[in-house]
Amino acid sequence: MDFKNLLAYQKGFDLAMAVYEISKSFPREETYSMTDQIRRSSRSVCANIAEAYRKREYVKHFVSKLSDSDSENSETSTWLDFALKCNYITREEHNNLASQVDEVGKLINYMKNNPKKFGVKVH
Repeated sequence: MDFKNLLAYQKGFDLAMAVYEISKSFPREETYSMTDQIRRSSRSVCANIAEAYRKREYVKHFVSKLSDSDSENSETSTWLDFALKCNYITREEHNNLASQVDEVGKLINYMKNNPKKFGVKVH
């Protein structure tokens, strides 16, 4: 199995692309702060899932990279909260993206709690 077939990766990728699209409308003065940060954190979710999958020979490495992924997902949630408070996104957009963040978080935590199901050799 390829990491791109993992549901957490696919949902994380979809979220990162949705964040990218919505952040195109952020004000120019946010280019080097909020826009870059929310794009980076949302993309890092997938990057860390990919790394975790490649490190599945060792359970601690696998879980550590998934923990990083979960942290980046939480950071994305925080930036979405700021975007809402700054009126860069609507309540509906926020709720939709926040729901996706929650779903990705649940999938990441499922992977962390069930490493054997993802080919990790648990000794």
